[in-house]
Amino acid sequence: MTTEKPVGLTASVGYQIGVRRTIPVETKHVWDFFLSPEGLSIWLGDIQHLPMQKGQSFQTKDGRSGELRVVKPGGHVRMSWKKADWEEPSTLQVRFLTPSPEKTTISFHQEKLADADTREEMKEHWEQALAKIEAALR
Repeated sequence: MTTEKPVGLTASVGYQIGVRRTIPVETKHVWDFFLSPEGLSIWLGDIQHLPMQKGQSFQTKDGRSGELRVVKPGGHVRMSWKKADWEEPSTLQVRFLTPSPEKTTISFHQEKLADADTREEMKEHWEQALAKIEAALR
């Protein structure tokens, strides 16, 4: 008897989710918006400023916290990311891909999620964040 593996469950990093969207805006502009107070509030939470430096810790007013682990300006951010009510942090990667000079693909990938319900919650969260980012940049 074969048991199907739940969607998003991996052997090494628990549950994971990946969402992406390509928008018709050049990468530098997307990156600058991403780090602005408005951009940060969309994807990270209620925080006014986050120095993009490896080792920088953060905590938002609503209790999200983490630490930047990789920062490649205009290209890639990797961090620990934890909601206030989570026992363990997840790992979040955001990549900015340039399929053409006037387009940017924003990719959120989150792993080490506790369970399938958390995976679905975060899938919806990142899809909404991408929609809001795109709307703000149009």
